[in-house]
Amino acid sequence: MNKNDFNEGLLGFLNASPTPFHTTLNMAMMLENAGFIKLIETQKWDLKKGEKYYVTRNDSSVIAFTFGDDKNYTMVGAHTDSPNLKLKPNPVIKEHGVVKFGVEPYGGLLLNPWFDRDLSLAGRVSYLNSKDEIQDTLIDVKKSIAIIPSLAIHLDDKANKDKTINKQTDICPILTTNEDFDFDEFLKWQLSKNKILDVKELYSSELSFYDTHSASFVGLHDDFISSARLDNLLSCYVGLLSICSVESDKPMLFIANDHEEVGSESTSGAGGSFLENTLRRMYKDYDDYMGMIRSSVLICADNAHAIHPNFPTKHDKEHSPLINKGVVIKINANQRYASNSTTVSKFMNVTKRLTEPYQQFIARSDMGCGSTIGPITATRLGIETIDVGLPTLGMHSIRELAGSDDAFSLYKIVVGFNS
Repeated sequence: MNKNDFNEGLLGFLNASPTPFHTTLNMAMMLENAGFIKLIETQKWDLKKGEKYYVTRNDSSVIAFTFGDDKNYTMVGAHTDSPNLKLKPNPVIKEHGVVKFGVEPYGGLLLNPWFDRDLSLAGRVSYLNSKDEIQDTLIDVKKSIAIIPSLAIHLDDKANKDKTINKQTDICPILTTNEDFDFDEFLKWQLSKNKILDVKELYSSELSFYDTHSASFVGLHDDFISSARLDNLLSCYVGLLSICSVESDKPMLFIANDHEEVGSESTSGAGGSFLENTLRRMYKDYDDYMGMIRSSVLICADNAHAIHPNFPTKHDKEHSPLINKGVVIKINANQRYASNSTTVSKFMNVTKRLTEPYQQFIARSDMGCGSTIGPITATRLGIETIDVGLPTLGMHSIRELAGSDDAFSLYKIVVGFNS
């Protein structure tokens, strides 16, 4: 695979994955195309040496692994969720001549960039059919159905000075001027587009707004990739293609957890039991399990802050990652990142052997840094872990910016761990 093919596939993956549910479904389909066998958590597993498997939880997290005699696993961890605006359970607000939707911010998103964007809606819907069975399905409206209009500068003398945003009142997307709008009928219409007509009663839904602007190359020489949800679909795509590229006799595992942006404390998050449950079913003997844990390494891949050319003082001068200059090794003395000298040295060794570039990042001592699934997973399992990331600008905006060289470089490094 060359960089151009990798990046074209990446753009398609970004466009097709507006929510963690769609991301997981897309990864599952790609894994099956690569020969991975689907496992069901509620069923008995009969794992065979030389095969490749995958399993999902909550339709929003996935684990894929090869299974053989070698227990020295290279594991890659990422997360499927991104900051967004989630629909409230009773979302419809009819006032001032329009129909609005009530929303709740998910994660630490930058709110200002959500104004004046063409928005669509996607996610999971649960319903009861005529047999009184609860069913789940995914929807993606795709059409631009909403917008959050800015307040005109004539009515806001602080618009370019001290602009603050009220999360309850200021960010409600407007849908229509037709006050006959019915939310249940809208959902049934979306379900009918998926050929789901047997809907006795609508139950619950988890729906998120997203920007309909497609992922694209930007820059004089296509230097950048601009897209929503680069944090952390970039890493999901790298991990997915990596495990699809290795032979089944190479010990590798890929996990993409949900809910990292809100703390990982859920059944499908890194603070839950998903990975541990899966590994214990792979290695029922406790000594074998512990031997695998202590001889394996987890590469936690989550985006890193590239130095912003307009705000360079926000970085430590000696640790200022540049876009298109390689993967970033993330370090924090207070264990917000799980990297240590042992795992960093292993990673450096592989990059040197492959002649791939790398950079190092540590936050300014007078500023906080983000969190990842790395320390959470390392704590829960006791596995040696390194935190790395792809340099990104505009992190947690509705649209983020990364280099067109860096993701492919990380892909080569991850595959190189197994060569």
